[in-house]
Amino acid sequence: MAAPFAASTRAAAMPLPAGIGMRAPHHVALLEQRPSVGWLEIHAESYMGGGAALHYLEQARQHWPIAVHGTGLGLGGSEPPNAAHLDRLAALVARTEPLLVSEHLAWTGIDGRYYNDQLPLPYTDETLEHCRRNVAAVMQRLQRPILLENPATYLRYSESHMSELDFLTQLVASTGCGLLCDIGNIYVSSFNHIGAGAAHAVAEAYLEDLPRQAVRQLHLAGYREAELDGGDAILIDDHGTMVPEPLWRLYRHAVQLFPEAETLIEWDSNIPPLSALVAEAALADRHRAATLDNSPSGIDEQGDEQAG
Repeated sequence: MAAPFAASTRAAAMPLPAGIGMRAPHHVALLEQRPSVGWLEIHAESYMGGGAALHYLEQARQHWPIAVHGTGLGLGGSEPPNAAHLDRLAALVARTEPLLVSEHLAWTGIDGRYYNDQLPLPYTDETLEHCRRNVAAVMQRLQRPILLENPATYLRYSESHMSELDFLTQLVASTGCGLLCDIGNIYVSSFNHIGAGAAHAVAEAYLEDLPRQAVRQLHLAGYREAELDGGDAILIDDHGTMVPEPLWRLYRHAVQLFPEAETLIEWDSNIPPLSALVAEAALADRHRAATLDNSPSGIDEQGDEQAG
């Protein structure tokens, strides 16, 4: 059994101020304004091809720590990660010397055909073995632990015979990887599978049952509500709005459970001006401080500062 991620790599210091995703529309503004955020996270595949994107990244890493978030390895697939893709990721990691490296608990393709989505897994012993093999191969190639992100799901496989939590816990224990806890994904999945009324309680219970020493990073992003053909509501994890109130409530609970985890604001569609992301990161910092101080902090449940 592998040693837990926390045993050799977890920093003793408190985390950096909240970070934001480094997205192409903000490349110039980031470097001109140099906003007061703790760190930047990049999508690995956006910076593997060189050119202008890599030029901006090289400049940004002079001012902020960088984290690398992959989207294309498909670690839950039945096939090993594409060797050429993994080599490109390894070169990017070596070049940027990132704070953290993460990927998704998902599959993305088969037989050389790849899909532009993070597809859900059946939680079975066979899938667990595929994930163990693939995670181990990636960590061996990168010569460092990685974090796995829990998915947002819209369906469940009848073949699954263990919960997502059990699956993640076994994967952490057997590989030594860490966890990127996406709070929005937990809430979206809870809402979609359990319903609106119980979603918050189910999401809180999920947070409480995660292996605490493995959680190194928290993601916060907006979602939208859609209506199915039958009229039922479903949440879509589109990263296209401000962080909604239910997620701020869950975030405060997550900070209590994982006080040393880094926090990131994600915004990948309907991307607003840079100032909106910076403001969301500052709000996350205020929520964190209030939670750790065990005080109301002047922040109401909608995330707005109350009048003094």
